[in-house]
Amino acid sequence: MQALVLVGKDQPLSYEKVAMPVAAADEVVVQVKAAALNHRDVWIQKGLYGGIKYPTILGSDGAGLLDNQRVIINPSLHWGDNPRTQSKAYTILGLPTDGTFAEYVKVPTSNIAAMPAHLDFVQAAALPLAGLTAYRALFTKGQAQKGDKVLISGVGGGVALMAMQLAIAAGCEVWVTSSSEEKIERAKSMGAQGGINYKEEAWAKKLLAQANGGFDVVIDSAVGEGFADLVNQCTLAGGRVVFYGATSLGTIQNIKPAIVFWKQIDIIGSTMGNNQEFYDMIQFVDNHQIIPIVDEIFDLKDGNAALQKMDEGKQFGKLVLTI
Repeated sequence: MQALVLVGKDQPLSYEKVAMPVAAADEVVVQVKAAALNHRDVWIQKGLYGGIKYPTILGSDGAGLLDNQRVIINPSLHWGDNPRTQSKAYTILGLPTDGTFAEYVKVPTSNIAAMPAHLDFVQAAALPLAGLTAYRALFTKGQAQKGDKVLISGVGGGVALMAMQLAIAAGCEVWVTSSSEEKIERAKSMGAQGGINYKEEAWAKKLLAQANGGFDVVIDSAVGEGFADLVNQCTLAGGRVVFYGATSLGTIQNIKPAIVFWKQIDIIGSTMGNNQEFYDMIQFVDNHQIIPIVDEIFDLKDGNAALQKMDEGKQFGKLVLTI
């Protein structure tokens, strides 16, 4: 089969012929029809990830065919029995297990779900990692409910956009931040109430004026310089601040403890999700007919161009490879 293979740190992916995967008793081999990129793939290529091995086939997101049935792949492998946290055996598809940037991929049988009927393969491939991460952060950890005011930072990335779509579908009042006015306007066209450019001076104060107050739930992925403002200024009493990444590669600073304890604010870490959350997310997407946002589609052999665009951070939605 043909696959994109990472052969070394900071090396381009090599489009080459590799051996077909062979499934064990509790596994299946899926014919991949589309695979989506995540920032995780860029970080692995740059060597900024634990447990890297070479050669490896990247790709956590995929949709395809299994026994002529349209299926979607759960990239969260071996979560374990504790729904609150993953087991020591936990991994994410695409490292160390070969991933979806290939014509075929093997996964545990328990990590397969039927594709929602309203999605095509490209749209379905854009859903798994972003959808699962957003669902757990928003609903399991953030406890978002109909009528809540929800702030989602860095809209434009796959998880942030999916969190926005899920929150809107759930009946929340959604606001966003971005460094791009264009992305804010596109989010508003999709149902967000409004937003602010976080590069503006006093952005938090301006956002609160727009939104007529603070937020019940804040969803963040960067934990950058503005994280303290999300906690200190933007979160209502009893609110939840959930972060699922640290793309700014910094540390949490300047949060005022008195504000956190006096306002009873929860600051919560979240990553990926368990199998039940995956199936619940798929059902939620099906019930509400949610369509993941796809920015651009590439052929598998053009995966390096897709990775470069991902690294530049200019996309609004997911980048998807068709196979």
